[in-house]
Amino acid sequence: MFDDFYGFESRPFQLTPDPAFYFESRTHRKALSYLGYGLAQGEGFVVITGEVGAGKSTLVAHLMATIDPSRLTAAQVVTSALDGEEIVHVVAQAFGLAVAGHDKASALGAIEGFLHEEARQGRRCLLIVDEAQNLTVSALEELRMLSNFQLGSHPLLQTLLLGQPEFRSTLLESGELEQLRQRVIATHHLEAMQADEVQAYIEHRLGCVGWQGNPQFDAQVFAGIFDATGGVPRRINQLVNRLLLLGAVEQRCVIDGEVLDQVLAELDADGSISLVSRKAAEPEAEPEAAAMQGEAAEPAVSPRGEEARTETVPGGIDSDEVAAIIEAAMADRDAQITELQQAVLELAMAAEAREHEAADAGQAQVASLEAQLQAMSGHVSDLEARLAEHDRMLRHTLTMLIEWIEGGEGQRRAA
Repeated sequence: MFDDFYGFESRPFQLTPDPAFYFESRTHRKALSYLGYGLAQGEGFVVITGEVGAGKSTLVAHLMATIDPSRLTAAQVVTSALDGEEIVHVVAQAFGLAVAGHDKASALGAIEGFLHEEARQGRRCLLIVDEAQNLTVSALEELRMLSNFQLGSHPLLQTLLLGQPEFRSTLLESGELEQLRQRVIATHHLEAMQADEVQAYIEHRLGCVGWQGNPQFDAQVFAGIFDATGGVPRRINQLVNRLLLLGAVEQRCVIDGEVLDQVLAELDADGSISLVSRKAAEPEAEPEAAAMQGEAAEPAVSPRGEEARTETVPGGIDSDEVAAIIEAAMADRDAQITELQQAVLELAMAAEAREHEAADAGQAQVASLEAQLQAMSGHVSDLEARLAEHDRMLRHTLTMLIEWIEGGEGQRRAA
C-alpha cells in the first residue's frame, strides 16, 4: 500500500533476506572479513552467530552473490532439531543428490562421490547450515565427519555454521565437541548496528527502491528508532514498515516524532511491541536476582572506560587476538610482497644494466667490424684496380700481337 503512495518500486523493508538490500555496517564489514578469510582457507568450519534479525542470512546471501559458481558449489540447509542420521540425508538433498535407499551409509557414499566429482571438475564445495543452534550434538559430530572427506591432501568440504548466541555457548562449553572446536578456523558474532548507522541503513534501503525524498524523515526519528529497536536490522525493518504504513494512511510527507510515538503506542496496545522493541522483549530482572548478583551485575570496564566485549573463538582465542593474527599475517604477506617487488626491481635493473653493457659492447664490436670492413673495402678496391690494370695490359698486349700477325711480319717469320 505505502509503496504505491510514496512511489517506491518495491517494498524497501521486507523481512525476507535479500542481497540487493545488503548494508555494510561496521559489524557486517568485520563479519565479511572473517568469512573471506575463512573461505580462503578452503577447509574446516566458519561460525557466524548473532541475535534473531541481526542480518546473518542477508550477509551470507550477499557473500554467495559474489562467488563464482564455476569455482564453488554451495548448498544451504535450514535446520530443525535433526539427529546425526537425519542431517546426513538433509545434506545430500541440499546438494541435489538422489540417495538410493534410506540408510546413512548410502547417503554418505553419495555425498563422498559427489564431492570427489566436484573436485575433479575444479570446484570446491561449501555447506551453509542456518539455525545451527537447533542441531543436536550428534548432528554436529556428523558434520565434522563430513569434513574428513579428502582427495589426496585436499579437503573436499567446508562448512559455514550460522546460529543464534546460544550456539556459540554450545560450541564453547560442550565436552563432546572438542574435535569440532579444533576445526573452527574463523568466527564472528554479529552485533546490532550503532546509533549513527541507523539513518544510513534506512536511507540505503529506501534508495534501493527509488526513494526521492518522499517521505522525509525528521532527524530525531532515527534516534527514536534506534532507541526502540536497539539497532537490530529486522526490528528496524518492522518498525519502519509501520511508520510508512501510517504515513500513507494519513497521507503524510514527513515522518516525525509524532508518527513514531503513535506507532509505538499502537504496537504496545495490540501486544506486538516485542516485535520491534528489544526493551519490551527483554524481561526485567527480578529485584532479588539482581541483589544476589551484586557486583557481578556491573559490566566489565576496559581501561578506556568502555564496556569490555570479548568475542571468543573455539580454542580460547578471542576475536581481537584473531584479528591481530590476521593483521600480522597480512603484514607479513605485505612484507613478502614488498621484498619480492624489490627483488624483481633489482633483477630488472640488473637486466637493464646488462642490456646496456651488451649494447655498448655490441656498438664497439660494430665499430670494429665497420673498421675492418672499411679496411677490407680498401683492399678490395686496390685489388680491383690491379685487376683492371692487368686486364688493360693484357688487352694491349693482345692487340699488339694481333696487329703484328696481320702485318705479315709474323707470317714471314713463320715461313
